[in-house]
Amino acid sequence: MKMRLPDFFGKRKKNKVRNRNAALQPFKLVKYFSFTSLGVILVASFVLSWVISNNAKHVLLARSEAYSELFAENLNRQVFLRFVLPTVIRYGSIALSNHTQFERLDAIVHNITRGMGIDSVTIYDSEENIISYSTKPELVGKTDMGGIEYFKALRGENNSVLESSGSLFNLLPGPPPVYCKLKTYIPFRQERKLGERSGSIMGVIEIVNDLSGDMEAIADLQGRIIISSLTIMGILFGVLAFIVVRANRIMEARARERQVLEEKLYEADRLASLGKMVAAVSHEIKNPLGIVRSTAEILGNRISRVAPGNEHLAAIIVEETARLDSIVREFLDFARPQDPRMEPARLNSLVERLSRFMQPELAKKSVVLELELDPDLPEIIMDSEQIYQVLLNMVINSIQAMPDGGTITVRTGSAPAGDGVVLEIRDTGAGMSAAKMEQIFTPFFTDKSRGTGLGLAIAKNIIEQHNGCIEVTSIEGEGSTFTIIFRPVEE
Repeated sequence: MKMRLPDFFGKRKKNKVRNRNAALQPFKLVKYFSFTSLGVILVASFVLSWVISNNAKHVLLARSEAYSELFAENLNRQVFLRFVLPTVIRYGSIALSNHTQFERLDAIVHNITRGMGIDSVTIYDSEENIISYSTKPELVGKTDMGGIEYFKALRGENNSVLESSGSLFNLLPGPPPVYCKLKTYIPFRQERKLGERSGSIMGVIEIVNDLSGDMEAIADLQGRIIISSLTIMGILFGVLAFIVVRANRIMEARARERQVLEEKLYEADRLASLGKMVAAVSHEIKNPLGIVRSTAEILGNRISRVAPGNEHLAAIIVEETARLDSIVREFLDFARPQDPRMEPARLNSLVERLSRFMQPELAKKSVVLELELDPDLPEIIMDSEQIYQVLLNMVINSIQAMPDGGTITVRTGSAPAGDGVVLEIRDTGAGMSAAKMEQIFTPFFTDKSRGTGLGLAIAKNIIEQHNGCIEVTSIEGEGSTFTIIFRPVEE
């Protein structure tokens, strides 16, 4: 008969599980915050690399523009002093269409620009937008090439314009190389004295400075910064991911351990409450049972004299009260377990004692008991009577699992790790399902028509008090095997 007691702690258990899940939430938030922070740092690294490279670009352009203006002013001074004045004195006017004058100006300009990294020098006429001179001969004579910068220079304003194409992606194979040229326009003025320029504008000087190499170097720097940032962030991400995954596993393992402990605590609380109830009820039942049994025995004696042939009625009462007394005793053993009296003993001796005691019952049930005892098995510290009770309960359960007879094998030996002894009880009975195996050590669980369901629960408690463990394996239709491992116990 299965006994089901009300779950007084069901709500409490659900609350504990809910609290456990809630306890994991802060860690999940920390994990999400960590990955979010990593993403922010990664984006910030991109922005920082972009800001650094752009700042380097602006500094380069500012310095190049200042250098170009300074060079243009020096070119203005040198051309005026070394070409304009001598030419006006010698020829009376400047005519660059004259091959001699053009060649002289070209020689002076090339001499000034040699080694200065200047791409080209162009001089525009002041009266019309036409190129009077250029270090690139194919540009001489072309009109309307100055643009708005030309007219600003005619008004006396120094100005520059940047022509560029390409980006960071130009470093990849395939795209054309980076193109960047800085064009600086200054008015070509007359100079009265050395270093003193008048307001009279003779034309416009255009200085073209090729910055393609510098811009490519900046793009390369930007690429290196981004790659370095990605590498560092990748390493940090890997380390952080490893830490988070490791911490997550540790937290999950601890959560599972805590859940197991909470379940054990819940079971202990539940069993403690049940134990108090069972002890109280059993105590109240035990005394009336003794009175009923003694009264039935007296009535049996009187019935044999008054109504011979009806003595079996009193015998039934005595038998049933004895069974109830055995049940009450099981309840008390479960509710108030006795402390074990630990002393050295031989496990093989208990098995042999059990074999002698159970021979009549085994023969009656057509069950064969086979013993496989290790003769070199050492003594262990145990309470012999409690362990004998466990063995007796196990063998009785095996006999009940084989109503048509079978074989029970009891084996003893050393534990696999060599730090204890093993007791194995194997039968060829009906076996058990997986669902039943999960419940057999639960107090009050039984699938028998008679019984309390406390035998295996009491056996498990006794084994655990002896620093041991009990396991069961079973296959339906083939039989079950109970394995008990006794670990060394300090005296």
